[in-house]
Amino acid sequence: MDIEHIRDRVRKGSYVISFTHTEKLRRRKISLATIEQAMGEGEIIESYPEDPRGPSCLIQGYAKNGQPIHIVCGNLEKDLILIITAYEPDSAEWESDWKTRKKGMA
Repeated sequence: MDIEHIRDRVRKGSYVISFTHTEKLRRRKISLATIEQAMGEGEIIESYPEDPRGPSCLIQGYAKNGQPIHIVCGNLEKDLILIITAYEPDSAEWESDWKTRKKGMA
């Protein structure tokens, strides 16, 4: 997956959120605006080319308030991005750069 392709799709509104995760996003209080912000300026920190759901990746970005956000997304169709989930990374699992998993965490 390519970050520029993802950013372009997000800017154009060519994305959907996985139905199974919309409630989780609501409970986590992560808005669409926050997801768009983080994806628009974020970077791919992990790629999952062999994901059984199809190739996907983990994007790390920030909300406007500076809160780090992780977003897992994949290609639903050629021109449609599927946002699988989004969450605030846990400092117990991630280094302070929010891009590097702590040793032994995978």
